[in-house]
Amino acid sequence: MHIVFKSDKILSFIIVVSSCAWGLYWLPLRSIEEAGIVGSWSIVFVNACPLLILVPLLLFNLDQLKIYPKPIFFAGFMIGAAFTFYANGLVETSVIRATLLFYLSPIWSTIIGIIWLKERLTIARVISIIIALLGLIFLLYNFDNQENKALNFGDFSSVLSGLFWALGASILKKWSKVPILSLTTVVYFSTSILSILLAIIVYEAAIPSFSLIMENFVLAFTWSVIVLLPSFCIIFRISQILFPGRVGILMMSEVVVAVISAKIFLPEEQMFVLQWVGAIAILTAGLIEIVFGYNKNNV
Repeated sequence: MHIVFKSDKILSFIIVVSSCAWGLYWLPLRSIEEAGIVGSWSIVFVNACPLLILVPLLLFNLDQLKIYPKPIFFAGFMIGAAFTFYANGLVETSVIRATLLFYLSPIWSTIIGIIWLKERLTIARVISIIIALLGLIFLLYNFDNQENKALNFGDFSSVLSGLFWALGASILKKWSKVPILSLTTVVYFSTSILSILLAIIVYEAAIPSFSLIMENFVLAFTWSVIVLLPSFCIIFRISQILFPGRVGILMMSEVVVAVISAKIFLPEEQMFVLQWVGAIAILTAGLIEIVFGYNKNNV
């Protein structure tokens, strides 16, 4: 049991580090948008690039699709939807607000884990969730100098992304032997299709020119394939081992990176003292989960 405990802590640390990379996911989306590609199509662009690598790899490993095909496609669609709505939140509302609303996902994950996966609710988990929620409240307080800022489509998308992620992560835990390559390919295929549908039907945005696409290809490919794709695969794999509620809490390291980077690069997204307190609270929640959240029945 001691070895499992150490492994559990190592996995927790790895997922915290991997999630930090996603705190910068907004950067290529906003950069490509500023370069002339409409926000909704910048999402399509960034999400589709990994398929250039994933599809050829999967063609040489088609047998993977025969292993748990239903969980692969269902989890892939759920996570793809989460990915799509999260990206839309980052484009349509503020970076900080979108990230925070997504991270209501540990609540949905814990509820699903208890009901469906028979996860035991530990005292450490309860404390982590309470501290994390307080952190979210502090981070949202007096946002943009408006105490009662109305929710918009971007905010709604961010909440939906957290719910879809919780569903997808629960499926990964339930079927822990789902091949990562086939799953990741389905995820990026789903998010690309959904992003295209949103761009055309919801936003009615014009398709960007080929020259604009080529001008921004290196930026999109570098971020989506070299930086984000590996961390995404790591998160997928660890989500098959740890329970979704715990994964959701540990992934909150992304919040702090998003908040700090937005403050540095987006002057309009200023942080107040209470919001910094909230960021520290979220980090504390993750630390409590790593150190005290272990349960021999919940690995």
